[in-house]
Amino acid sequence: MQKWILVIVLAILFVSPLQLKAQYAKNDSTHSKFFIGSTFFVLSNLIPDDNSPDFAQLNLGYRIGPKDALSLELKTWKYAWSLGIPYGDSFEAPDEKFPGYIREFGIALAYQHFWWKGLYTGIHVMNAFQTFKDEENKKIKNGFQIFNTYRLGYHFKLFNDKFFIEPSLAITHRPYHTRMPDSFKELDDKWSKLLIGEPGLHFGYNF
Repeated sequence: MQKWILVIVLAILFVSPLQLKAQYAKNDSTHSKFFIGSTFFVLSNLIPDDNSPDFAQLNLGYRIGPKDALSLELKTWKYAWSLGIPYGDSFEAPDEKFPGYIREFGIALAYQHFWWKGLYTGIHVMNAFQTFKDEENKKIKNGFQIFNTYRLGYHFKLFNDKFFIEPSLAITHRPYHTRMPDSFKELDDKWSKLLIGEPGLHFGYNF
């Protein structure tokens, strides 16, 4: 959680001098059909510790109309704790750490619907291909999971709708994954496949 707080603070400092336009006029039409973007979570790679997520994400999107958008998300990261651990004392606690880490490469399809001004809901369905590594960085096995994100957020326009940011909160859901190595599974099974309150802060460029 401390990492996300730092990421969000840095993002707010970045956009605070800018004029944010949150409202959509009734006669507003979508001039830019396409967009490209990512998430400010990439800034967590700059935090100097031993648990850098080596995170990268690229979003490629298409606006179907003023109220709907589809996007393809390409991402990779690594993590050494169960994705089901809620924020609190157990989050990144030493006794919850895997005996190694998981590297994932994900491809997600995301759909957004705008309900009122910039307020939107979204669903992201991701196929994630996993590689389990031990503490000596040696491969144990491969795996696969479906990772869904159900998001509530707000779309802020910047610079005459050329750029945007989207702060959000989400529920993450792991409806399916292949069997983990036993040493990983023992720790992961302690936690729910649902996580409520995952923060998000996406940004993008319309063209």
